[in-house]
Amino acid sequence: MALFQDVSFFTSVNDARDLPESQCIEIAFAGRSNAGKSSAINTITNRNRLAFVSKTPGRTQHINFFQMNPNLYFVDLPGYGYAKVPESIRLHWRRLLSEYLQTRSALKGLVLIMDIRNPFKPLDMQMLDWFTPTGKDVHILLTKADKLSKLRAKNTLFEVSQFLKKTYPNVSVQLFSSLIPSGVEDALTVINRWSDAKELYKSPPLVLPGEKNPVKRGLKPGNYLNIT
Repeated sequence: MALFQDVSFFTSVNDARDLPESQCIEIAFAGRSNAGKSSAINTITNRNRLAFVSKTPGRTQHINFFQMNPNLYFVDLPGYGYAKVPESIRLHWRRLLSEYLQTRSALKGLVLIMDIRNPFKPLDMQMLDWFTPTGKDVHILLTKADKLSKLRAKNTLFEVSQFLKKTYPNVSVQLFSSLIPSGVEDALTVINRWSDAKELYKSPPLVLPGEKNPVKRGLKPGNYLNIT
């Protein structure tokens, strides 16, 4: 069902000035540092270590681009709300996230990761408030659904859906678990809809600043994410 077969790491960015020039489709993944964002990306792409999974939350400290196919990219955004870093770095992350989410023309939609046991933390709400005014799509994955009973997970999904209808009516939501796994097909349905095939193959690939032609990056997935 996925539109991607040959997934690979493309580039890592820590400054908005270094964002690749793009007319492609980008789908971003964001969430609190302990919500299971990297695990969700790995599960959806069916790659064990595409995004680095650490026992220490906050390891994703750059904007990381993964090429799904010639004109579709997943963008792994820095986790927020947990990492123990100096305030200057935290401010830098906020600015980088805000600028990317609010101004990136290639960005088609945002997959927002929330732990089903603690959805809608203040920074999650701030993320929604940042992004929903753009009018672009948002889909929430309520991760770690396996941590709750099926009944409790279903009730939580209903409560979240009702809240979204009143507060963010254009935001969709689903249950998700990387451990089982479950919810992958539902997530792929949303991603495939965002990545409309007619639009997908009209655009040239990403080009990094200063490059005349797109090149394939040689870094191995995972190496660049494990930042101390």
